[in-house]
Amino acid sequence: MPTNLARLMSVAKGELPADLLLSNAKIVNVFTGEIEAGNVAICGDRIAGVGDYHQAKRILDLGGRYIAPGLINGHIHPESSMLDIGQYARAVVPHGTTTLVTDLHEIANVCGLEGIKCVLNRARRLPFNLFLMAPSCVPATNLETSGASLGPEEIRRILKWKPCLGLGEVMNFPGVIGGDEVVLKKIAFARGKIIDGHAPGLSGKALSAYIAAGIYSDHESVSLDEAKEKLRQGMFIMLREGSSEKNLEALLPLVTDKTWPRCMFVVDDRSCADLLKDGDIDAVVRKAIRLGLDPVRAIQLATINTASYFRREGLGAIAPGYFADLIVLGDLPRLQIDLVFYRGQMVAKEGKPLFPAPPSAEKGLTDTVNIKPFNIDRLKLSPSGEAEPIIEVVPGQIITRKRLEKISSIPDTERDILKLVVVERHKATGNIGVGLVGGFSLKRGALASSIAHDSHNIIAVGASDEDIFAAIKEIERLRGGLVATGGGKVLASLALPVGGLLSDEPLETVVNKLERLERTAAELGTKLPSPFATLSFLALPVIPEIRLTDRGVVEI
Repeated sequence: MPTNLARLMSVAKGELPADLLLSNAKIVNVFTGEIEAGNVAICGDRIAGVGDYHQAKRILDLGGRYIAPGLINGHIHPESSMLDIGQYARAVVPHGTTTLVTDLHEIANVCGLEGIKCVLNRARRLPFNLFLMAPSCVPATNLETSGASLGPEEIRRILKWKPCLGLGEVMNFPGVIGGDEVVLKKIAFARGKIIDGHAPGLSGKALSAYIAAGIYSDHESVSLDEAKEKLRQGMFIMLREGSSEKNLEALLPLVTDKTWPRCMFVVDDRSCADLLKDGDIDAVVRKAIRLGLDPVRAIQLATINTASYFRREGLGAIAPGYFADLIVLGDLPRLQIDLVFYRGQMVAKEGKPLFPAPPSAEKGLTDTVNIKPFNIDRLKLSPSGEAEPIIEVVPGQIITRKRLEKISSIPDTERDILKLVVVERHKATGNIGVGLVGGFSLKRGALASSIAHDSHNIIAVGASDEDIFAAIKEIERLRGGLVATGGGKVLASLALPVGGLLSDEPLETVVNKLERLERTAAELGTKLPSPFATLSFLALPVIPEIRLTDRGVVEI
């Protein structure tokens, strides 16, 4: 129940006892950067006061442990965890995430408004704040076939929804710069709200034009110089460290005593295995501390800075009137999270959630794999005799490099040149894109996935057409998923029947199946630590330099 204002003020004045007193604590003050000794008095779902409070219906002595605000993940696609939103909450809340901001554009690209509404309805029953950014690019471009399309009128409707804070990452930066009427209309509808950016490699006057449209954040910088230019031009910089996107080490020098208020930590995409074993935004904070950032400053970049950027009053700090979303730390530099509170209630303890996941309710989203029948001959690709474009994977990044080589046979496992295939799976168009990729090092077999950002067609990489074909057919049978094949047989799989993106199984089960898939991929020859995550980005035609969609090879 919301806190009664008069009662909250009476507790703050010391006239009434608090509902809960967290006593004998070291309190992280994100406003001043200090650590203060004292108590935190909680009334209902809010903090009544900090300091000299002693009366309470219930007192929890923290024995000198630290209290910090609950962590805020300001740019995240929970669908990338492959978890139902209930299982996702059970994964991230014990790691201190009490607020997340997402545009849900993965499920939107497959299921449209129905998919967004389904996730939001379930999230209301979970102990974290989920704020929506209207997905600006569904589909991301016209260079691929998506399952849904959200035009300006749909965006205007979403922007009026209560949990919606603004417009999500505007990935179609060429459309913005070129004055595309549809893109600019979406931006115009979001005037006065937050508008998130997505501008990889953009600089100079093109960057100025992009920012002039009213887009004031970016999470795609991969170099310090790129981030500095965007910061100087007025952007808030989201320092990203996900499962596939490792940018923190390169960008952390951006954070100084002069610049830190314009910086925040995000993860963008994080796998279920990383969530379970390493954590969520807390893992980014820990790594930043290991790299030399002051612990309190690191917490500021994951709390008050993010709350301020998104204009979320009452979140991101420990102060009177703020929501009692808190984490209790046994060790500050290691960010050892012992307890998590959401709205004044303990929701996780020693890494374990204290709440159940609501029953899955996405039954209407489980029939999304619709492939036009095709035979294996559609996968053929013959050498042209000329230099062929090859999509070269960049380890630890989601950008790719274009490489040109003459090829006598396809695939060529000795030179690490494999076949890459994208099959349209939404409207049964029969579209199949076939190209070449380097960096997977498979010696045999194939890997396939119905997660292929952002339109999520089926993507497969392999050393033989037979194994690629077998993997695609198995994904069709599973109604979505990840598959590894060898010798024409399925070696390992993970079903993702909800939108072809999410499992309906518990967190631990999904992680076990994913790890078996990754072990199988390693046995087939790959040296990539997260081959399926890497594969999932190779069809995303808004990231440089070269991609493959269901319509063919795309150079960005």
